Formats: sequence, structure tokens, C-alpha cells
Amino acid sequence: MRLIGPRAIHAIHLSAKVLLLALLAAGCEGVRLTGSDVAPAARPAATPNTQAQARPQLRSVRFGDWGVDLSQRDLSVAPGDDFFRHVNGRWLDSYELPPDRTSFGTLTALFELSQERVQALIEESAATKPAAGSVEQKVGDYYASYLDTGRIDALGIAPVADWLAAVAAINSITDLARAFGRADIEATAAPIRVGIEIDRMDPTRFIAGIDHGGLGLPERDYYLEDTERFTGIREQYREHIARMLVFAEVPDAAFVAGRILDLETRIAAAHWPRGDRRNRDLTYNLRALTDIEKDHPDFPWRDYLSAAGFIPEELNVRVPSAIAPLVEIVRTTPIEVWRAYLAYHLLSNNAPYLAAEIDEENFSFHGRVVYGQPEQRERWRRAISLVSASNGLGDAIGQVYVARYFPETSKTRVLELVEYLREALRARIEALDWMSGQTKLEAYRKLEGFLPNIGYPDRWRDYSAVRIDRADLMGNVRRLRVYYEQDAIRRLGEPTDRTEWFSTAQMVNAFYTPQFNAITFPAGILEAPFFDPEADPAVNFGAIGAVIGHEMGHGFDDQGSKADERGVQRNWWQPQDRIRFEARAARLAAQYSAYEPVPGTFVDGTFTLGENIGDLGGLAMAYHAYRLSLGGREPPLRDGLTGDQRFFLAFGQLWRAVIREETLVARLKSDSHAPNEYRVNGAVRNFDPWYEAFDVGPDHALYLPPGERVRIW
Repeated sequence: MRLIGPRAIHAIHLSAKVLLLALLAAGCEGVRLTGSDVAPAARPAATPNTQAQARPQLRSVRFGDWGVDLSQRDLSVAPGDDFFRHVNGRWLDSYELPPDRTSFGTLTALFELSQERVQALIEESAATKPAAGSVEQKVGDYYASYLDTGRIDALGIAPVADWLAAVAAINSITDLARAFGRADIEATAAPIRVGIEIDRMDPTRFIAGIDHGGLGLPERDYYLEDTERFTGIREQYREHIARMLVFAEVPDAAFVAGRILDLETRIAAAHWPRGDRRNRDLTYNLRALTDIEKDHPDFPWRDYLSAAGFIPEELNVRVPSAIAPLVEIVRTTPIEVWRAYLAYHLLSNNAPYLAAEIDEENFSFHGRVVYGQPEQRERWRRAISLVSASNGLGDAIGQVYVARYFPETSKTRVLELVEYLREALRARIEALDWMSGQTKLEAYRKLEGFLPNIGYPDRWRDYSAVRIDRADLMGNVRRLRVYYEQDAIRRLGEPTDRTEWFSTAQMVNAFYTPQFNAITFPAGILEAPFFDPEADPAVNFGAIGAVIGHEMGHGFDDQGSKADERGVQRNWWQPQDRIRFEARAARLAAQYSAYEPVPGTFVDGTFTLGENIGDLGGLAMAYHAYRLSLGGREPPLRDGLTGDQRFFLAFGQLWRAVIREETLVARLKSDSHAPNEYRVNGAVRNFDPWYEAFDVGPDHALYLPPGERVRIW
């Protein structure tokens, strides 16, 4: 069952019952840095690190002598013309993107560091010949099962033959609805999806929710836009579907593939535009199941929900106007088309666990064509992603990871930074001239209610019920899907736990959970260049400080500001204050909508608004916190740079990255974050201290007159 959780940073094939409905439910807002992790009844307490533990020399990705790599600046570009390039230009011009990457940057370097550490931990554990049933045995054997390509290739399509047979036996809408209900376990597709989410009106409980789904391309625009780029992708998608159907021995595969593409196009037309899908006022519609059945009697709801594993009395209908057209599509599309559709998605979504020819065909389209990635990542890296994921054995690895690589001193230092940021945001709220005193009191309560989760959770997941077999990759994947499904379903009868994490400790990400009013920073991201205890203080405030501020900012962005200090979705604003806030937000959205990173494809300023508010607010909070930390003193120059300049250079360096055009287009259509260069340039050009630090004036390209600069928090 899909449990609402955080945004995953790296895309992997998620077993659906673990597909973060938390995101869909306006759940966790990440820095994208970008599934879910649910806690079973018994999670052993986390063991804090101690200085007595043996700790190897930690590899670092620290930049320069004090946290900024000055050698990679392009000094031919003025800071006021393109700050992103001024900070990173020489690296951007010289870095060659490996063929197995769609993008690479600061975050990717940290992700690779995390993967290499995890690989070392797995190999180290395997050398001890762990006992059967131990977490060490399970981690090692899961990893080994993915690397056993000889066995995987010999099995061919056999590991999913029973699922394909069940699809071939579908003969009615009732059968079809049951197949949709099994979509998460089988990792196939369904136009109507069901999952478990935290109730936004009562965050102490879980509820069921339904949403639309069922697409094989990244976003509805891929089906509906008639540009040369997307018509070409659709034609290649049709050809790819046909080749995949041959593996399933579907007759007349080329003709059937066209019918599947037509079906998905009709499903896409029923999907809500992406801007509406993040609007929390539109996506909370709690309905009794009996009322849903009355409104949409042509769909066998109870058969569908029973196959998913539960029949709730009420559900949150996230996209109410989409349900009727989707039910009509289900009713009018011939069953044989649905059988082929399910067979294709079953093979596509399980391809990484099947024979090389199936996996390669799937990657050839989804990797090379859609995202422009010439080659797959090394298989050991994919194995690490699988085993270490929050829907894999991530907590088992995380427990060892933090003991080895995350000292308690780092946790203490980051908590100190959080409190500086909290103090700074309070001061900034006090100084707002557009917010009334009554609304400010509510804002202070929300600020004080922030719960910081740093490094690792208080309790670890128990995997004792999961059987992992070194010779059965697909079986391992299936059993983990069932484990997470059952864990999600049991939550409908249990209260929520505000201290629960929705990520692994080794994840390179950070996020805000509005229903818990919690900000989370896993150990994986608390590394240089984001956080480095040895770096210049200006660098830590400009890097991890801006990330902390970003996540705090999500509590006060255009959607996060609709929940109070307890996570309850309610309007705590005085009417005129809300109007003034939304006017400022609209100006920021208009700025970003003018950015055109790919000719003819613009940033969606409305869709990315929450993240852009987070970036701008995070920068402002972090700078204010940095100045507070100085206690009125001016820091000394370092390499001829002032403290303020070092702060902004660290911020610009944080988002250093290159990206393939195909991947950039996909993100512009489906990702709520703006491209990295605009995360830097779009934020600094609205912030007065940046102008002063680099003497930016009207003759510079990024210059905005003071009256056009947006200040929200």
C-alpha cells in the first residue's frame, strides 16, 4: 500500500505499495535535492554514536581549504551578470558528464560517496559470514541476488510468469478492478490509485486516499503537447511498447502498442494539471465509500479495495473531477486492451529484476530516449540503490552507516544551526511590515513547533519477518513489497507518530513534513560541502544553513502556510495578510515563469512556487542567522573575500550541476524544483545583501530595481 512519505532523490523502480503517497498528499517537501519509509510496530531504539567506536578516515568532498573551491570560478563573468556561472563556470565548462548519468553535481557526488560507503559496509559484513536470518545476511544476500546476472538471465521472464498469467485471465471489469488493486504489489499500473496518507485535518491519524495514475511517460504533457520533441517521444514509446509486448508473447504487438498509447493519452487528458495537484485546498475531499459508490456506480470499488488489502469507510478523493472520466475510460476500453496495458507495465516496472534483454529494452527507451542517458549505471551501484532504499533494507544499512560515519558532534552542531535559523526567522517575522500582529502570533507558534530530525531516527525498522534468498531476486523484491504493504495497511487503525522518519539515514536529501511540522536532515546530506565542521562558518551557513532555511520555509510557503503548528490544515491568517502574501508570491511566480532553460520550454513558476519560496526564504534566513552568529563582529578576510562574499559563494556552489537536455525537459514538466541555475540566480537577485556583497548595479544582467525584488520571509 502506498504510504505517504518523502520525495526520493534518485529515481528507482519503487514497489508501488511503497510509492510515497505522502508526496501526493502534499506530504514531504524536499530540497530535491527528491519510496516511503514506514515503521512497523517494533523498531529497536537507535544507539547513539560514541567516541569509543572505531571510525575510519572519512573520505570528504570538501571544496578548497575552507569550504569553497575558488579555482572553479569563472572570473570573466561578473557576479551580477550570472552568479551561478561566476561561482561554477570553469567546472561547468570542463566537466564531462559520464554516459551513465543524466546529471551530475554536488548532490550526486554526495550520493556516490554514500553508495561507496554502503558497498564497503556490505562487503565488510559479508566477509564475516553472517548467521542465517541476521540483518547482515539479508543485506548481503539481497545485494548478491541482484548481481547474479547469470541466474537472472537464465530465468528470463519466469519470475513474473504467474503475474502475467493472472493478467491474461482478466475477463471482466471486476477482474480488472482487482488487478488495479494489486498494482502496487505487482508493480504494474492503474488509472486510479489507492494508498494510505496522514489526515491533513487530523494529523494524529491515517486515512485512505485515491488519486489518478496509470501513465508510462513522466507527465501528461508528454501525451498532449504536439511539439516535435513530444511527438517523437510518443512514436518511440509506441515502438518500445511493441518490443516489450513480444517478451510477453502478446499477438500483433505493433497494433496493440498503438492502442495502449491511445489509452494512456485518454488517461493523461483526465489528469489534473500539475499546478492544481499541489494545491492543498483542492486535494482534500474526504468522502464516505458509500457516497463514492453512488457517484461512480460503474466501477466495482469494493472489489478494487479488497484486492488492495482493505476496505475503508472513507477516503480522501484527491482529484475529484478526474474520477468520472477515468471510470468511463475503464468502462469503455475493451478488456483485451487493458490486458495488454497491464502486461506492458508489469514488464516495464519489473524490468530491473528480469533478464538482461528485457532490462536493456526498458532502459533503452526510458533511460536513453526520455532522459538522454547513454548507458546504465554500473550494476553494483544499482544494487546498492535497491538494497539501501527506504523500500528495501535501508534501515538495516542506516544503523551501521551512522555508527560508522556520523559522529554525535555533527548532530550537535547541526542542531545549533537549526536554532540560529529559528531565531533568525522569528526576527524576520517580527520585522514584516505587511503582516498583522495577530497573524504573527500564529506564525510564531508554528515556528516554535518545528520538530528537527537530525542524522537518524530514534527507532530502527525490524526486518525479522522478511525472508531474503540469495538465489531469488524477484522473490526478495516481492516479499519486501508485501512487508511494506502490510505495514502501511495496519496504520489505518493506529495513531501517527510525529517522530517517525520517512527516509533512511544514508539518504542524500532533506525535507519538510507539513502534517508533523517536522524538518528532517539525514546523515547522508550532513557532509561537506553541505555541512563541514572544519569549514569556515560563513560556508556552513551559506550551504546547510540555506538548506535548513529552505525546509523551514516550506512551513511558510504558498501551500505549507495552510497548516498550523500541529500540522492541521486550516487558515490561520488574517484575510488581508493572506492577500498580501499571495500578491508577493504571484510576483515571484511571474519571475520564474519568464526563465527559458530549453528553447520553447519555460519554468512553470506556479508549479515551482513552493520550492522557489523555500530557496529565497532559506537564503534570507541563513544570511540573517550568519550575521546573528557573528555577534556584531566582522569576520576577517579569507583569500581576499569578506564573510558575506564567502556566504554567497557557498550558496552558489551548493547547486553546481550539469544536466542532459532530455532530463531537464522531464524535470521542467514533472519536478516542482526550478533548474539549479535559477535556484541560485533567481534567489540572489531578490536579496539586497547580495547586491552589496558584490557591488551589483543597474548595468548587470541580474539586477532588479529595489521595488521589483520579492521579499516574503
